[in-house]
Amino acid sequence: MNIRAKEPARDAARLKPAPRSAAEAAEAARRRKDDPAYRVDSERRRGRGAVANPTGRYEPMQKESFDDGWEVEEGLPSLQTELIVEKPRTIISKNDSPDLSFDKSINPYRGCEHGCSYCFARPTHAFQGLSSGLDFETKIFIKPTAPELLEKELRAPGYQPSTIALGSNTDPYQPVEKKLRITRGILEVLNRTNHPVGIVTKSALVTRDIDILRQMAERQLVKVAISITTLDPKLARKMEPRAASPAKRLDTVRQLSEAGIPVTVLVAPIIPAINDHEIEAILKASHQAGATSAGYVLLRLPYDLKDLMRDWLAEHYPDKLNHVFSILRETRGGKDYDADWSVRQKGVGPYAWMIGRRFESAAARLGLNRRRSLAMRTDLFTPPARDKGQLSLF
Repeated sequence: MNIRAKEPARDAARLKPAPRSAAEAAEAARRRKDDPAYRVDSERRRGRGAVANPTGRYEPMQKESFDDGWEVEEGLPSLQTELIVEKPRTIISKNDSPDLSFDKSINPYRGCEHGCSYCFARPTHAFQGLSSGLDFETKIFIKPTAPELLEKELRAPGYQPSTIALGSNTDPYQPVEKKLRITRGILEVLNRTNHPVGIVTKSALVTRDIDILRQMAERQLVKVAISITTLDPKLARKMEPRAASPAKRLDTVRQLSEAGIPVTVLVAPIIPAINDHEIEAILKASHQAGATSAGYVLLRLPYDLKDLMRDWLAEHYPDKLNHVFSILRETRGGKDYDADWSVRQKGVGPYAWMIGRRFESAAARLGLNRRRSLAMRTDLFTPPARDKGQLSLF
């Protein structure tokens, strides 16, 4: 098996693909599952979430596998993680999305080795000329200068502090963080400057930084959200192959809570017919571990994530593929996804309404979200001291 370049057809249908019914899209996924030119061999991608590596959506040429007669695919090595150094000019990203509770965020990494099959950030790898599939979890961009850039931006005249979200796109505590410690360096800067931060992760590695987080919690400068999608370790291994097990995540909630750090649990994403039956059990276990608040998000499938999710279902839950997308389309106004800010997180229709009521009822019974969350403080912010090596012009 070898790879060659193929120029895509440049016509109206290519630029704006015709809508497909749920049945047609599912059948296309089943054909891809049996196509060795599309699917990456399971042994090569062991421990990875995606089953294929389709060409990025902005690429002028498509990659196409073909049989060259040598039949050497069995001898190909397993996919390894590649770290790519990125040198950004700034590190704080800003947004004005009305459905988000923050307007600033930092992502120390692009791509994520956790390999979650459903990750809404997968399509962002296309901006690097890479695939949303296996490239997203094997080609990780790292930003080692992030702490220095952050200090520079916090020092800028006129900077106004507000909560920075850490890990809004990809996990700040993914496996490579254990060695690189970029996230810890960012927290050290935020702690020194009394700057509030909200962290989202599904990694137990966050407990490594309890020493910093405890200090920040005492000044109402930090909240941590732990994503728990399932309590079933077998499902977690298929869905999030390199993330912490459900038991480890619950233990992480417990350790953070015992250290006095406010913990929210995110049941996210909720996937119809896959993990939606676990909502109440996840909330109960999280509450027992010490979580005081909780939230949820319905599965989001922007851009090429739609077909990647179909590929994953075709491999692991082929009998549920049609059913999952039939329900999803019901919650998205007949489409695979609706990016409208007002509905993208929770969806619309009877199923979405039912999920919302189940979640609210279970949370109320457990006392989650009962107390109004303490606002994080911005009045303590102290800009970093000016670099002593920088001379004044006056």
